[in-house]
Amino acid sequence: MRTAWRILLLLATAVPVMAQRQRPAITGIAFVRVFTAQPEASANFYGKTLGFAPDKAGDITRYPVNGAQWLEVTALPSLAPGPRLAAVGFTTRDAKGLERYLQAHAVKIVEPLRKGRFSVRDPEGNLIYFVQQTKGPAIAKPIPATATSHRIIHAGFVVKDQDLENDFYRNLLGFRPYWHGGHADDKTDWVSQQVPDGSDWLEYMLNVPSPPTQRQYGVNDHFSLGVEHMSDAIAALERNHCEGPNCTKSQMGRDGKVQLNLYDPDLTRAEFMEFDAAGKPCCSEFTARHPTEQESR
Repeated sequence: MRTAWRILLLLATAVPVMAQRQRPAITGIAFVRVFTAQPEASANFYGKTLGFAPDKAGDITRYPVNGAQWLEVTALPSLAPGPRLAAVGFTTRDAKGLERYLQAHAVKIVEPLRKGRFSVRDPEGNLIYFVQQTKGPAIAKPIPATATSHRIIHAGFVVKDQDLENDFYRNLLGFRPYWHGGHADDKTDWVSQQVPDGSDWLEYMLNVPSPPTQRQYGVNDHFSLGVEHMSDAIAALERNHCEGPNCTKSQMGRDGKVQLNLYDPDLTRAEFMEFDAAGKPCCSEFTARHPTEQESR
């Protein structure tokens, strides 16, 4: 598969140079979509525990996190895939130009540009959207006071072939190294790369047993909600009547950032993470600026 993907990239050199014009800016995460087999329980988790207000859009329920980012929950298909993370969306300043750029590099468009978004699949089959960012808020609906966070800072999913994925995300799209580390200092289990024109990042989750169990998929396929102070997130979860020991169980991550992990009813991990490192990261230093609650795109 790796060879076939690289052949496609080489074939793209035959496309006229004008068609391969400079890649438009990719500025951050727009949304993360997850599947659920338990709609009522998911509504309770995302709406009550995490404190976001539901916004129904067809078969998808959106939970705005701020004016430009949201979580999406949709029903698990009858032919259920292993992973429950359904898609990740990134914002771009020029969706039409980015669609043309990817077409010029032999990337198949899954859903053509419509209503400001289009989708492709990365080399390992993950569904990736690119969303046209707007001058004003993309979501006009007010964010409720119960919201436990106001920023999505990263998403992660299982990756089998890091080099293959790098051909797409780093070589073609321009994602930049941010941090890498592992359970042991001499092993790399997680590789984070920021979007080319912002501070949100995508995390490769490596060395996951194959095939993963549902629990292993849920731990690795995740989204991260940024907070300034973990104590504020814990207080918000308490106000929202979060139940169970994980609601107050913060810990220092291997990257030196304080984190807290919850799991939705389908075992997808919702990770709260402080924006800045509070301790020294293992394995590698950070190579770019950290995200903040108010992100300029």
